[in-house]
Amino acid sequence: MLAVSGCGATSGGSADLVNGKELFIGDGTCGSCHALERAGTAGTQGPDLDEAFLNARESGMKESVIEGVVAEQIAHPRNSSIMKPDLVTGDDARDVAAYVAFAAGKPGEDPPLLASVGVEDTSNKMTTAEGTQLEIPAAAAGLAFEFGKATAKPGKLTVAMPNPASIPHNIALKPPGEGAGPVVNQGGTSSFDTTLKAGKYTYFCSVPGHEEGGMVGELTVK
Repeated sequence: MLAVSGCGATSGGSADLVNGKELFIGDGTCGSCHALERAGTAGTQGPDLDEAFLNARESGMKESVIEGVVAEQIAHPRNSSIMKPDLVTGDDARDVAAYVAFAAGKPGEDPPLLASVGVEDTSNKMTTAEGTQLEIPAAAAGLAFEFGKATAKPGKLTVAMPNPASIPHNIALKPPGEGAGPVVNQGGTSSFDTTLKAGKYTYFCSVPGHEEGGMVGELTVK
Protein backbone atom coordinates (compact mmCIF):
# COMPACT_ATOMS: atom_id res chain seq x y z
CA MET A 1 0.00 0.00 0.00
CA LEU A 2 1.03 3.60 -0.56
CA ALA A 3 1.73 5.66 2.50
CA VAL A 4 2.35 9.23 3.56
CA SER A 5 5.43 9.58 5.69
CA GLY A 6 8.17 11.98 6.67
CA CYS A 7 8.30 15.27 4.75
CA GLY A 8 6.90 13.78 1.56
CA ALA A 9 4.37 11.24 0.46
CA THR A 10 5.94 8.02 -0.65
CA SER A 11 5.09 4.68 -2.17
CA GLY A 12 7.03 1.71 -0.95
CA GLY A 13 9.66 4.09 0.40
CA SER A 14 10.60 5.45 -3.03
CA ALA A 15 7.89 7.24 -5.05
CA ASP A 16 6.99 10.82 -4.09
CA LEU A 17 3.22 11.21 -4.22
CA VAL A 18 3.38 14.98 -3.77
CA ASN A 19 5.57 15.30 -6.84
CA GLY A 20 3.36 12.82 -8.67
CA LYS A 21 0.21 14.83 -7.97
CA GLU A 22 1.91 18.13 -8.87
CA LEU A 23 2.98 16.65 -12.21
CA PHE A 24 -0.41 15.05 -12.82
CA ILE A 25 -2.32 18.32 -12.48
CA GLY A 26 0.33 20.47 -14.19
CA ASP A 27 -0.43 22.25 -17.46
CA GLY A 28 -0.07 20.01 -20.49
CA THR A 29 0.28 16.79 -18.52
CA CYS A 30 -2.22 14.20 -17.31
CA GLY A 31 -4.97 16.24 -15.72
CA SER A 32 -5.70 18.23 -18.87
CA CYS A 33 -6.95 15.00 -20.51
CA HIS A 34 -7.95 12.70 -17.64
CA ALA A 35 -10.58 13.02 -14.92
CA LEU A 36 -9.36 12.07 -11.45
CA GLU A 37 -11.55 13.24 -8.58
CA ARG A 38 -8.90 13.36 -5.87
CA ALA A 39 -6.68 15.49 -8.11
CA GLY A 40 -9.56 17.81 -8.96
CA THR A 41 -9.17 17.27 -12.72
CA ALA A 42 -11.97 16.77 -15.21
CA GLY A 43 -10.31 16.21 -18.58
CA THR A 44 -12.39 14.35 -21.16
CA GLN A 45 -9.94 13.61 -23.98
CA GLY A 46 -8.55 10.58 -22.19
CA PRO A 47 -10.18 7.88 -20.02
CA ASP A 48 -11.71 8.79 -16.67
CA LEU A 49 -9.13 7.21 -14.36
CA ASP A 50 -11.58 6.70 -11.50
CA GLU A 51 -13.86 4.70 -13.78
CA ALA A 52 -10.91 2.90 -15.34
CA PHE A 53 -9.60 1.49 -12.07
CA LEU A 54 -12.65 1.34 -9.78
CA ASN A 55 -13.64 -2.23 -10.64
CA ALA A 56 -10.05 -3.43 -10.55
CA ARG A 57 -9.54 -1.92 -7.11
CA GLU A 58 -12.82 -3.36 -5.79
CA SER A 59 -11.81 -6.75 -7.21
CA GLY A 60 -8.67 -6.68 -5.09
CA MET A 61 -6.05 -5.51 -7.59
CA LYS A 62 -3.08 -4.28 -5.61
CA GLU A 63 -1.93 -0.68 -5.96
CA SER A 64 1.48 -1.92 -7.04
CA VAL A 65 -0.18 -3.61 -10.02
CA ILE A 66 -2.18 -0.49 -10.89
CA GLU A 67 1.03 1.52 -10.64
CA GLY A 68 2.69 -0.83 -13.11
CA VAL A 69 -0.21 -0.55 -15.56
CA VAL A 70 -0.10 3.25 -15.42
CA ALA A 71 3.69 3.33 -15.81
CA GLU A 72 3.42 1.13 -18.89
CA GLN A 73 0.78 3.40 -20.41
CA ILE A 74 2.96 6.46 -19.77
CA ALA A 75 5.92 4.85 -21.51
CA HIS A 76 3.97 3.12 -24.27
CA PRO A 77 0.54 4.66 -24.97
CA ARG A 78 -1.87 2.74 -27.19
CA ASN A 79 -1.51 3.45 -30.91
CA SER A 80 -4.88 5.21 -30.94
CA SER A 81 -4.01 7.42 -27.97
CA ILE A 82 -3.35 11.15 -28.36
CA MET A 83 -0.91 10.96 -25.45
CA LYS A 84 2.72 11.25 -26.43
CA PRO A 85 5.10 8.49 -25.25
CA ASP A 86 7.18 9.41 -22.19
CA LEU A 87 5.20 12.54 -21.39
CA VAL A 88 7.03 12.25 -18.07
CA THR A 89 10.08 10.06 -17.58
CA GLY A 90 12.34 8.55 -14.95
CA ASP A 91 11.47 9.27 -11.33
CA ASP A 92 8.73 11.69 -12.44
CA ALA A 93 6.96 8.93 -14.37
CA ARG A 94 7.27 6.64 -11.35
CA ASP A 95 5.79 9.34 -9.10
CA VAL A 96 2.84 10.02 -11.41
CA ALA A 97 2.08 6.31 -11.73
CA ALA A 98 2.26 5.92 -7.96
CA TYR A 99 -0.11 8.84 -7.36
CA VAL A 100 -2.65 7.53 -9.87
CA ALA A 101 -2.42 4.09 -8.23
CA PHE A 102 -2.97 5.72 -4.85
CA ALA A 103 -5.92 7.90 -5.91
CA ALA A 104 -7.82 6.37 -8.84
CA GLY A 105 -11.17 4.82 -8.00
CA LYS A 106 -10.71 5.44 -4.29
CA PRO A 107 -13.56 7.31 -2.55
CA GLY A 108 -12.81 10.09 -0.10
CA GLU A 109 -10.10 12.70 -0.17
CA ASP A 110 -6.32 12.91 -0.11
CA PRO A 111 -4.65 13.32 3.29
CA PRO A 112 -3.78 16.94 4.17
CA LEU A 113 -0.24 16.91 2.72
CA LEU A 114 -1.54 15.78 -0.66
CA ALA A 115 -4.82 17.73 -0.49
CA SER A 116 -2.91 21.02 -0.46
CA VAL A 117 -1.12 20.28 -3.74
CA GLY A 118 -2.29 22.52 -6.56
CA VAL A 119 -4.56 24.56 -4.29
CA GLU A 120 -4.25 28.34 -4.57
CA ASP A 121 -2.86 30.03 -1.46
CA THR A 122 -5.85 32.05 -0.27
CA SER A 123 -4.54 32.79 3.22
CA ASN A 124 -4.18 36.52 2.47
CA LYS A 125 -7.27 36.94 0.26
CA MET A 126 -9.82 39.19 1.96
CA THR A 127 -13.60 39.41 1.85
CA THR A 128 -15.93 41.82 3.64
CA ALA A 129 -19.45 41.30 4.89
CA GLU A 130 -22.17 43.09 2.99
CA GLY A 131 -24.38 44.42 5.75
CA THR A 132 -25.20 41.43 7.92
CA GLN A 133 -24.27 38.83 5.28
CA LEU A 134 -20.81 37.26 5.11
CA GLU A 135 -20.15 34.70 2.37
CA ILE A 136 -16.97 32.62 2.45
CA PRO A 137 -17.11 29.87 -0.20
CA ALA A 138 -15.14 26.66 0.09
CA ALA A 139 -12.47 26.19 -2.54
CA ALA A 140 -13.48 23.99 -5.46
CA ALA A 141 -10.53 21.66 -4.78
CA GLY A 142 -8.32 20.95 -1.81
CA LEU A 143 -8.83 21.91 1.82
CA ALA A 144 -9.26 25.67 1.79
CA PHE A 145 -11.71 28.54 1.81
CA GLU A 146 -11.67 31.00 -1.07
CA PHE A 147 -10.79 33.71 1.44
CA GLY A 148 -8.34 33.34 4.31
CA LYS A 149 -9.36 36.64 5.93
CA ALA A 150 -12.70 38.36 6.43
CA THR A 151 -14.08 41.46 8.12
CA ALA A 152 -17.51 42.37 9.47
CA LYS A 153 -19.13 44.93 11.75
CA PRO A 154 -20.25 44.05 15.29
CA GLY A 155 -23.78 42.80 15.72
CA LYS A 156 -25.94 40.24 13.98
CA LEU A 157 -24.27 38.30 11.18
CA THR A 158 -25.22 35.46 8.85
CA VAL A 159 -22.17 33.44 7.82
CA ALA A 160 -22.62 31.33 4.68
CA MET A 161 -20.31 28.90 2.89
CA PRO A 162 -21.37 27.63 -0.55
CA ASN A 163 -19.63 24.31 -1.25
CA PRO A 164 -18.55 23.73 -4.88
CA ALA A 165 -16.19 20.90 -3.90
CA SER A 166 -16.79 17.20 -4.44
CA ILE A 167 -16.24 16.50 -0.72
CA PRO A 168 -18.40 17.62 2.23
CA HIS A 169 -17.53 20.76 4.19
CA ASN A 170 -19.05 23.17 6.67
CA ILE A 171 -18.12 26.48 8.24
CA ALA A 172 -17.89 27.08 11.97
CA LEU A 173 -16.62 29.87 14.17
CA LYS A 174 -14.62 29.84 17.38
CA PRO A 175 -14.20 30.55 20.26
CA PRO A 176 -16.68 27.69 20.76
CA GLY A 177 -20.32 28.70 20.88
CA GLU A 178 -20.09 31.44 18.26
CA GLY A 179 -21.79 29.31 15.63
CA ALA A 180 -21.51 26.40 13.22
CA GLY A 181 -23.29 25.47 10.01
CA PRO A 182 -24.23 21.93 8.96
CA VAL A 183 -21.90 19.79 6.89
CA VAL A 184 -23.06 19.97 3.26
CA ASN A 185 -22.19 18.13 0.08
CA GLN A 186 -21.32 19.64 -3.30
CA GLY A 187 -23.84 22.32 -4.28
CA GLY A 188 -25.07 22.90 -0.73
CA THR A 189 -24.57 25.91 1.52
CA SER A 190 -23.51 25.71 5.16
CA SER A 191 -24.72 28.73 7.14
CA PHE A 192 -25.53 29.97 10.61
CA ASP A 193 -26.66 33.16 12.35
CA THR A 194 -24.68 34.70 15.17
CA THR A 195 -24.17 37.95 17.06
CA LEU A 196 -20.56 39.06 17.44
CA LYS A 197 -18.73 41.64 19.49
CA ALA A 198 -15.62 43.44 18.22
CA GLY A 199 -12.60 41.15 18.17
CA LYS A 200 -10.90 38.39 16.23
CA TYR A 201 -12.43 35.01 15.52
CA THR A 202 -11.36 31.88 13.66
CA TYR A 203 -13.57 30.30 11.02
CA PHE A 204 -12.87 26.71 10.03
CA CYS A 205 -14.32 23.49 8.64
CA SER A 206 -15.15 21.11 11.48
CA VAL A 207 -15.06 17.94 9.33
CA PRO A 208 -12.28 15.88 10.97
CA GLY A 209 -8.88 16.68 9.47
CA HIS A 210 -10.01 19.64 7.38
CA GLU A 211 -8.95 22.42 9.74
CA GLU A 212 -5.59 20.72 10.22
CA GLY A 213 -5.29 20.45 6.43
CA GLY A 214 -5.60 24.22 5.99
CA MET A 215 -9.33 24.94 5.91
CA VAL A 216 -9.16 27.84 8.35
CA GLY A 217 -9.27 31.64 8.28
CA GLU A 218 -9.44 34.77 10.46
CA LEU A 219 -12.51 36.99 10.92
CA THR A 220 -11.96 40.51 12.24
CA VAL A 221 -15.03 42.22 13.67
CA LYS A 222 -14.62 45.96 14.09
